[in-house]
Amino acid sequence: MFQPGQRVRVNLAGMQVGQVLFHAAVTDAVGTILKQTSENPPKYLVKLMFSFKGIDEVEVPAERIKA
Repeated sequence: MFQPGQRVRVNLAGMQVGQVLFHAAVTDAVGTILKQTSENPPKYLVKLMFSFKGIDEVEVPAERIKA
């Protein structure tokens, strides 16, 4: 569905990555697809354009990604 290098927007609202819990306002974070990490369910590793409390890469389910 998404390809490495593709620019996307991700909804991180309510997700916890390491010690960071993303608030409801983080619904449109810009990033780039690095690779697909799972096929069922589809998940992708996304490099965020901006770091959130030191987090700049997140694994995100496909339904939270918009091209």
